Amino acid sequence: MQVYRGLHSVHASPCAVTIGNFDGIHAGHQALLQRLKSEAQSRSLPTLVITFEPHPKEFFSSQTAPTRLTSLREKLELFREMGIDYVCIYPFRSALASISAEDFVVELLKKQLHTSYLLIGDDFCFGAKRKGNFALLQQFAENGLFELSSMTTFLQEESRVSSTRIRDSLESGRLEDATSMLLRPYRVSGKVVHGNKLGRTIGFPTANIHIKHNRPPLSGIFAVSVDGIDDKPIPGAASFGVRPTVMSNGLPTLEVFLLDFSGNLYGKHVGVRFHHKLRNEEKYPDLDSLVTQINKDVAQVKQYFVQHPNLLTTSALPLLSKVTR
Repeated sequence: MQVYRGLHSVHASPCAVTIGNFDGIHAGHQALLQRLKSEAQSRSLPTLVITFEPHPKEFFSSQTAPTRLTSLREKLELFREMGIDYVCIYPFRSALASISAEDFVVELLKKQLHTSYLLIGDDFCFGAKRKGNFALLQQFAENGLFELSSMTTFLQEESRVSSTRIRDSLESGRLEDATSMLLRPYRVSGKVVHGNKLGRTIGFPTANIHIKHNRPPLSGIFAVSVDGIDDKPIPGAASFGVRPTVMSNGLPTLEVFLLDFSGNLYGKHVGVRFHHKLRNEEKYPDLDSLVTQINKDVAQVKQYFVQHPNLLTTSALPLLSKVTR
């Protein structure tokens, strides 16, 4: 997969194109990408995904924008797993936010991206004030600018799969629901960094994962598996939150106690998959009380993986299941 930043260096031959934020790359996104690959193959075209950085909602209001389900790096990893040929990361700035819908189609989609076939979701809007929609694209398609198709809303049990629903499921601790909509466990990746090293002094050394945002979509104590260390995921007990017993600054931190590992991980990039929530964060009166609870948490995590051994036999890369409608 080849990644372009901006339009100036994009592949100059005709492509099968889709556009979107693709936050989470959930079941609906995966269905669209699989359809794009199929349509591209039938036309002997490469696939090109256009996505935006930052997320448009972050551009317009960084304080109220929802937290991301996937970082840019994670998103690109998943596009590669899906078999996409080219990804264009388009900078979302004032110029793009103010471009007319007509110029978006003619100047960007056709002249710069060489769109031969375009596939979009049925709710896709674009251009200044989001005035562009499928009906406008259809007018251009009827005039021979490109072929055009749309995907209807993706449903699971008569409910629309969306990034918003996934965030709600993660926030409320319903990880199994989030996994169903993502077709994989929710995953956070980052570099292992130095922490305050309290864990090793109380018998539970942890890997501290650098996270890229201060408003994660979930918090609490979890049964997790960690990839990027060995050929298979390693089970662990994770704390994701502000650590009220030992810290007072309120900054979210992801710490993982690995059950079957000892060694130096500093500087290594790993992925943490969240399988099951044990409980919410709590503040304890002293470290002894905290250690007692951690022992209970670790015992629960061990029992969880005894009951779900298949979660530790998958490959180290994030796997996406085949989408069925």
